[in-house]
Parts: sequence; C-alpha cells; structure tokens
Amino acid sequence: MADDGFDYVPLLPSGPIDPPLRLVTTDGVSVQRHGDLEFLSVAPQTLRELSFAAIRDTQHLLRTGHLAQLRAILDDPQASANDRFVALDLLRNANIAAGGVLPMCQDTGTALVSAKRGSRVLTPGDDERAIAHGIYDAYRLLNLRYSQMAPLTMFEERNTGTNLPAQIEIYADTSPDHQLRYELLYISKGGGSANKSFLYQETKAILNPQRLLAWLDERLRALGTAACPPYHLAIVIGGTTAEFTLKTAKLASTRALDTLPTSGSALGQGFRDLELEAQVLAMTQQFGIGAQFGGKYFCHDVRVIRLPRHGASLPIAIAVSCSADRQAIARITPAGAFLEQLEDDPARFLPDEEHSDPGEPAVPIDLNQPMAQIRATLSRYPIRTRLSLTGSLVVARDLAHARIKEMLDAGEPMPDYLRDNAVYYAGPAKTPAGYASGSFGPTTAGRMDSYVAQFQQAGGSLVMLAKGNRSAAVTEACHRFGGFYLGSVGGPAARLAQECITRVEVIDFPELGMEAVWRIEVVDFPAFIVVDDKGNDFFADTGPRTLAISTRP
Repeated sequence: MADDGFDYVPLLPSGPIDPPLRLVTTDGVSVQRHGDLEFLSVAPQTLRELSFAAIRDTQHLLRTGHLAQLRAILDDPQASANDRFVALDLLRNANIAAGGVLPMCQDTGTALVSAKRGSRVLTPGDDERAIAHGIYDAYRLLNLRYSQMAPLTMFEERNTGTNLPAQIEIYADTSPDHQLRYELLYISKGGGSANKSFLYQETKAILNPQRLLAWLDERLRALGTAACPPYHLAIVIGGTTAEFTLKTAKLASTRALDTLPTSGSALGQGFRDLELEAQVLAMTQQFGIGAQFGGKYFCHDVRVIRLPRHGASLPIAIAVSCSADRQAIARITPAGAFLEQLEDDPARFLPDEEHSDPGEPAVPIDLNQPMAQIRATLSRYPIRTRLSLTGSLVVARDLAHARIKEMLDAGEPMPDYLRDNAVYYAGPAKTPAGYASGSFGPTTAGRMDSYVAQFQQAGGSLVMLAKGNRSAAVTEACHRFGGFYLGSVGGPAARLAQECITRVEVIDFPELGMEAVWRIEVVDFPAFIVVDDKGNDFFADTGPRTLAISTRP
C-alpha cells in the first residue's frame, strides 16, 4: 500500500518505570516454546500468591521516597510546628505498621489492580479470578477491614464480608520489549482519598495562565484535609473522554506516569507540564492549610498532565494519593514473579529522640469529667490549640448516625452515651490477637455534618472528634449549642491503636460490624481544636500564612 502519511503515537507514551524489585516466587512461571517462538506461562496460583503479597505489603509498607518526603518536613526550617507534628506522627505510624500486624490505616480500602499482559504470556484465561482470590486471602488472613458494600436492591446494602469485589483491569501490552512480561500495579485505595477525585467540564476559555491558576487555586483549597494530607496531587487537563481523564489522574497520583514526555506534539501525545507542576506546588504552600492543621505542606508533590481533547470538550480531573500512599508494581518475567521492594525499615527516617518534639506541650483534657466541664475547659482555648485526650470516647459513624436519627425522628430520646461522651467518628480494622484494638484512625467528619444540629439540639454530639474540614452548618450549630469539633490527625491509625487506645467494646448496634457504636478508652490521644463554641473555624481561614501550634489563649 502506498505511503498515506499515517503516523502514530500512543496517547500516553510513558517510558519504563523500574523500581527495586524483590522475588516473590518462581513457582508456576516457565518458558514454553511453540514453533519458533517462546512464550511465558503463568499459573493461576502465581497470580494468587503475588496478589496476596502485594496487598499485604501495601497495607504495611510505604515507598522509600514517600518516607523521605515526610522526613524532609521535619528538616525544613520553614515547616510549621503543626506540619512537623503531623509528619512525625505519620513516620511513627509507618514504623509500627512495618511490623506487619497493624495496617497503617484503618480504612484498608478498595483493592485496585491495573495490569498489562504481554503478547506472548500464556495463562488458563481466568486471570481476574486468580488475582481476586489472592486479594480475598489477604483480607481473610490479615488484620484488615471489610469495607465493600453489595447492593441487594437500589436502596438496600450488605457488607460482602470479604472486601471483594476488587476493581481489576487487564490490558494488552503491545510493546515488542514486553512480549514475555506481565506487569501489574496494585493500589489499596481508601474511601477518604477516593472521595477527593473530581471531574470538571470546562471550556477553552480557561486555557490561559491567569484563568487556569485562579481556577486551580479555588478548586484545590476546596479539597480540604479529609483525605489526610500531605497529598501526592495529580491534575489532568484535557482528555478524549471524561472517564479517561479521571483514570489518568488516578494513575498520575501513584507516580505511574512520571516518565511521560515533558512536551507535546502535533500528533496529540499526553505530556507532563513540569513548569505548571512547580507553580501549583508553590501555590499550595501558600494556602496556610499545611499538613492538616496549618502550615506549608498541603502537598508533597504535584503532577500535571496535559492530554488531547475534542474541540468542544475540556474535561479536567483532580485526584490525590493520601498519607496512606499504598501502591506497588509487580512484574512477572521468565525469572519469576517480582514485587516492588517497599521500605521495610522506616525507623531510619525517624529523628533522634532529643529532636523528636515538634512543638509546645499539648493541653491535657480529661474525658471522664462531666460533659459540661469538658466543654468549659475547651472554651478557654482558641482554635488551633493542640490537645491530649485521656478517658472514654464513644465511637459512631455513618450507619450509627442514621440509626440514631431515626430514633430521634420517632420521638425517642438521645442515647445517654452521646450526651455524656465526646463522639469519635471512626471504624476499626480487625483486632489482632493480644492487642486491645485494631488500627483505629478517624474517618471523614463531613459525612456526619447533616446530623450535627439535630443531635446537638437533643443534647448529644457536643464534642466531636474526626478528621477534615466541616460545613458552615456545623460551625453555626456549635456556636448555637455550645459545641466543639476537634480534629484528629488523619493517617496514624496503627500508632493510635498501639499507643493510645487501651480498651474497646461494642455498646450499641452490634449488627453493624465495624460501624457499630463502640466505647473506647484512650490515653494521650492527640487532637486540635478546629471549631469552637464561639463560631470560630480553623478551616474558614486558609489564607497564605504559616500557622503555629498555640497552647494558650
């Protein structure tokens, strides 16, 4: 056929990413010859074993680069005391999780697998089933949490009790160099982080530097802290379809597209814009939000990818990977099945003990006092004050709140446990043998916002503890009814379980599993005053200034 001028470039011409790998197994991996060609044969058991190892490792270990970024916060003289406090807490949490018993986050997430199978890789054909079986093994045998809800009807749901289904996608890899390679990216994605994936449909009018940066400033501030920063932030501008734009943002947040070219071409390839990445990172450092409670480190880093688009469409996607930055690359070759070597010695990133205090002492709060006395004590201190909580907390989240609302709507009184105790929005992972608690970090406060005014008017939820920013309605309710919202550091669930939680018991709705109402005993549980009884809200002020820990009015 005559040359017709056809030329081709992949939509995402990403180069190879070669992380350090460790051998998982050689069993079930062999090379077979058929005619003049060699083929890589992979048994289902190999995919199962590799998937188990990937989920286990991502629940307990982080990448070395991520840990180095946390340590850099401690070493940065421009970091706020709050930034350093959060970074140190996350490093201590990583050290505990690396022991392989307590997962780093209580939300052990949805299992996502994105795989590329070379053209000469042979399997019996049901790869998804084998991968799902390995994921099932991990959630059954490890101290993880079941979070997947099966829809029985449009409005009725039931926890699957296995954390399946997983999202598994397998693509053909047509690269001549990868014909005998099976590559998989495993991601353990928590709900708080996934909930900060956004798609916007904009127009060509936004494609100038001033308009785009102003638009990003507004949208990125609105991310808030519910997904546990510092974030690995990804922004994708353009895309052939909306769903491809979102998927690209998700991959970029895992640094899976770091080897994209850094300039575009007339053929329409996607590329990274390094200059805009630096501009956006600098912008986030000026927000004042910082690593959850004020400062500079809202983000560790930023990826900005520009994609081709239909002339009538401009999709823009934003996604984050949170402090539980859980992903690992796996690779099957003729030499065996390999998994990315994550950092198994996070303790080397911890500072010396004498340099481990990131700020002034926290204000102690006795949670076993009458609620009126707890509130009177909190009322003496301004927002941003760091606290140390000791005593009893009641734990209730989405489903328990819905049940209690039904009771109030039916004319029943507010349960005494919500009148007499501070309420912690959380849901634990499994409790390991010999431990008082499984990983037990805070969940996103905003999901309970619609209940606050009604509950406080009925005398409950007057002191709330969770992570992230809240709506103006919560601030108004606290001002009207004399309530408080305390922010907990999002991320260090393993450290809280091992060092702060001494007793856990179910006190209501046991049929809700991890979403039951619990009573827990805590010691030196860290928190910050975020919303007070005077109408002040820390997150209402996210201007370009560095905030410091305050411990006195």
